[in-house]
Amino acid sequence: MRNTNKNIFKGTGIALVTPFNEDKSVDFESLERIVNHVIDNGADFLVALGTTSEAPTLTAEEKKQVVDTILRTNNGRLPVLLGMGGNNTQAVLDAIKAQDFTGIQGILSVVPYYNKPNQRGMKAHFEAIADASPVPVILYNVPGRVGVNLQAATCVELAKHPNIVAVKEASGNLQQIMEILRDKPTDFDVLSGDDGITQPLMALGAQGVISVAANAYTKPFSRMMQAMKEGRTDEALTLHYAMLRMNQLIFADGNPAGIKCLMSHIGLCKNILRLPLVPVNEKVEEEINAELGMRNAELFR
Repeated sequence: MRNTNKNIFKGTGIALVTPFNEDKSVDFESLERIVNHVIDNGADFLVALGTTSEAPTLTAEEKKQVVDTILRTNNGRLPVLLGMGGNNTQAVLDAIKAQDFTGIQGILSVVPYYNKPNQRGMKAHFEAIADASPVPVILYNVPGRVGVNLQAATCVELAKHPNIVAVKEASGNLQQIMEILRDKPTDFDVLSGDDGITQPLMALGAQGVISVAANAYTKPFSRMMQAMKEGRTDEALTLHYAMLRMNQLIFADGNPAGIKCLMSHIGLCKNILRLPLVPVNEKVEEEINAELGMRNAELFR
């Protein structure tokens, strides 16, 4: 029997960045500002400690403080999805056992990276996590980062688990995503993991997105998602194409370097990352600034 909560993570989810100060310490004041910004501008749920958060560079104490800040600022207004993944299954299970899930409604768990498990290994890994988790689990398939792909057939098999409720699909493989949408259980959802193809995926049957871009332009992204949900495809397409160039630019020199560059220019946080990540190159920053100037009235009104 599937988890009675089913999937509450639909619509526009925000893969929250972790802002830093000049000394590379976590900028909690800006984090509060970002959380309020996305909530006030139409986000449907929040994602803490996802890829965009630079989680691998945060200490255990910083991760706790980041999550606590997000939860306190959110104050129960939106559902919160917590990134909990890794390539050591037992370590993930131990982390789940130790985690206080107060205020957290789900886990986002990435396909194991570096050790490159086969499909049987991925299936066993996620089933163990889903069995251990007290909250619903969303799979995260991002082969460009982890080196292996969670195939459609494996995803559909995992979708039968009562505590696995959705997948964030960031493979960019439309054929694969359509196969999941065709074959999945009716109460299992597909979320876009690529900002630039979210509108087409919604047309194909996806139920939401975990967005990087919407850290900055939350309102138009949320308007596009709502328009798709309500069948106003012309309005959604207009917004999709208005955001298309910026969606490309914020990933042109790495994530979250691009989105932090954009966010710094609209006053949400400083353009600072932790090594091994660095800010975008000068050419990309110029292009982001130029696109921002062209689209400012359209996307940030």
